[in-house]
This record gives sequence, C-alpha cells and structure tokens, in this order.
Amino acid sequence: MKHFLNILILIALLGFAGFSLAEPAAEPAPESVSVQITTTPTATSVAVTPPTINKGDTAWMIMATVLVILMVIPGLALFYGGMVRAKNMLSVLMQVFVIFSMMAVLWAIYGYSIAFTEGNAFFGGFSKMFLIGITPDSIAATFSKGVYIPEYIYVAFQLTFAGITPALIIGAFAERVKFSAILVFMLIWFTFAYLPMAHMVWYWAGPDAYTDAKAGETAAATAGLLFQKGALDFAGGTVVHINAGIAGLVGCLLVGKRIGFQKESLAPHSVTLTMVGASLLWVGWFGFNVGSNLEANGLSALVFVNTLLASAAATLAWTAAEWIIRGKPSMLGGASGAIAGLVAITPACGWSGPMGAICLGIVAGAACFAAVTSLKGILGYDDSLDAFGVHGIGGIIGALGTAVVANPALGGTGVWDYVANGVAEYSFSTQFISQLWGVVTCIIWSGAVSFIAFKFVDIMIGLRVSEESEREGLDISEHGETAYHI
Repeated sequence: MKHFLNILILIALLGFAGFSLAEPAAEPAPESVSVQITTTPTATSVAVTPPTINKGDTAWMIMATVLVILMVIPGLALFYGGMVRAKNMLSVLMQVFVIFSMMAVLWAIYGYSIAFTEGNAFFGGFSKMFLIGITPDSIAATFSKGVYIPEYIYVAFQLTFAGITPALIIGAFAERVKFSAILVFMLIWFTFAYLPMAHMVWYWAGPDAYTDAKAGETAAATAGLLFQKGALDFAGGTVVHINAGIAGLVGCLLVGKRIGFQKESLAPHSVTLTMVGASLLWVGWFGFNVGSNLEANGLSALVFVNTLLASAAATLAWTAAEWIIRGKPSMLGGASGAIAGLVAITPACGWSGPMGAICLGIVAGAACFAAVTSLKGILGYDDSLDAFGVHGIGGIIGALGTAVVANPALGGTGVWDYVANGVAEYSFSTQFISQLWGVVTCIIWSGAVSFIAFKFVDIMIGLRVSEESEREGLDISEHGETAYHI
C-alpha cells in the first residue's frame, strides 16, 4: 500500500506540475491542428502525385534501421552493463538481448497491426496480424505527398523502436529482479502500454488523404488520440522515453531497493564500457531520429544537426553542473549527459532550429543531473541506472520543450498544414496544451499499466530474486555463467 501511495503521489506531482504550466491564456486550436503531423515535409504541390518509391529513401531507411539496432545491441546493453557491479554484468546483457529478440517476434505477430492500422483512437486493428497482406510491393506513406517507402522496411524500422523501449525499463530495477519476471512483465507492458501509445501518437491516414478541408477532417478522425490532439513527437519522446521512464519508476518502487542501497558501495564496475555504450547509443541515435523522417532530404539534415548539437550541449551542461556541485567532472556524468540530451531532442528534432536544440540540450543536461542526484535522494527510490531520471525527466522536458523550439519566431520550422500545403499559423499556447496532452496521457497510461502488470507478475511468479541470489549476483544465480573469468 505504501508503494502504491508513493506511485500515486509521484504521478500526481508530474501531472499537476504540467497542468499548472498550461493555465495562461489557452487559445482555441486553429483549423489546421487537426491535420498537423509529426514532421515538416518538403513537398508543396497541391495536386496528389502518383506514388513513387525513391531508392535513396529506401537505402537510407535500411541504414537507419541498422543504426537503431546498434543502439540496442550492443549500445544500450554495454551502457547499462558497465554501470552495474561485475557480478550482474551478464544478466543485463542477457536481458537487453532477449527483450529485443522477444519484441521483434511479437511485433511481427501482432504489434505492427495494433500500432499502425486503423482501429479506434487507442488501438489499431488486426488486419495485418502475422504481417498478412504485406508483400515486397506494399508501400508505406512518408511525410510528403506522393512519396512512399517499401512497407517491409517501415515494419522493420518501427520494430526497432518497439525493441529498445522495453529494454530501457530494466535500468530502473537492475540487479534484483528475476529474468522470468522481466520477460512476463515485458509481454504485458508491450501489449497494453507501448502499442497503444504508438497508435495514439503516430497513427494517421498519411498525407495523400488530406486533399481538402473536408477530407482532412475525415482522415484526422481516424488517427490516434494524441495525433488528433495535435501532439508532436517526432521520434519518441512520449512513446519511447516517458513511457519507459514511468514504467521504470513504478517498477523500482514496487520491487524495492537493492540490498546495501545507500549503505555500501554499488559503484559501476566499468565506466569504460559505459562510455563505449553511450558512444554507440549516440551514433545509433542518428538512425533513431533522422530515420523518423522516413526520407533522405533537407529536413533529415536538420534533424541530424539538431541531434548532434543537443547531445553535445547536454554533455557540457551535465559536466559543468557536476564540476560545480561535486568539485570534479566524471566520465559517467558526461556519458549520462549525452544520453539526456539525446532523449530531450528526440520529440523536437524535426521542428527545432539548431540554436533551439542547443538550448534544449543545456536544460535537459542540468535538469537530469538534478533529478538523478537530488530528486532520487529526496524521494528515496532506488532507480539503479537512472532510467526515470534520464528518460522520464528528459522525455518530459523534450516533449514540453517542443512547443517552444518549434516556434518559427524562435528559429523552429513550424508545423505543416497538409490541406493548405504550407506552414500553419503557430500558436505557442495551443501547441503547449497539445504537448501537455501527450505528456499527461503517457504518464497516466504507462503508470497504470505498469502497476497492474508488476502486481500481476509478482502474484504469479514473484518479482524479486532471493536475498542469497542477489548477494551472489544474477549472473550465476539466474544464468549459471559469469561475464568475467579472472
């Protein structure tokens, strides 16, 4: 009961803080909001052009998909693995590797269909279960009218997002949860948290459906809930980072603290490997963000620059904050800062200008440092590898900050109106409220699903390993092997 109350208080504080920011002069949404999408395209032709598949776009999407796989295995695995104690290194590698594999299979069986086919505002349908009906000739819409990519590569690209998001969660309760419990939880969470959020934020009818105002209204009515609300999430600030961060927070509260937390050293066993993992994440993130444009064009170049600058700025901000407060800058802090910047720019990378990306990175680096050093200590939860402190907090900052940096008056690109075939008139207050819809919905949805899923797994098979197994280390107790033989 105590854990449940703590979770409700934390979720309420996050939600209330967001709503309190939205009070000043909320304006009615303009007509174009219903046809806003998650990027600013280059196409400006009013006429609907015949579908074309560009080999350059296709080649880039294949490369972007490979880069996101690099983010997960080995990037995330090494980033997280270096931060645990040596006796738990292999367990983290195993968890990331198997979770990714499991999500890939589930995505093909039913995940893609539920996330990216028409259904209702929360869930898609089952028309493409087992990828039925998809052939090498099938096409998927991009963000320019008349421009398409092969549907198979779109399936694979979105698969990598579905694979990395659940894997992010394990950082919050590393070193103390049963491998079997993690897999059962991920099955439930993927089905009832990830897939609905992906559908709510990213599903729409495609740009060619917006031929005129009436057609635009009809098409928008079939889109996901948060898409209809005008929420912007270019590459996963809500769907990936807030979603996983909140699940991690709920998990670490329900599982409880590690043995010896704040009483004995739980220091990372290899900051070197963490730095290597962070570097692989940074490189792979260009596939994550730039690939989300689905085309190889000028906007893709802007997304690339924004991703690079935000992460660099956040690295400097975290390092500076740590240097000032603790007296010495650490490699672990620098690596964490880079990831915080990448998280924050993810939802905004297609709308921000380069200077906006730098500002967002600075804010995220400093704020996430405060979250993992002060907030965690004040509230007393054991978020082992700071999954909530970096992904949850960084994702919230990025999602809300998107409304700021997207403003054309501040160097942003604005938001494209597919009916008028031009940039829509921008209203900061309207867009901020749309972003708030996305953040609060994700916090509540992920928090509720995660709580129920963790409780179910705990009742069925138990969440936590025994004290003896935890002291021995999960490498031996859960997998019967070790990462190192010294």
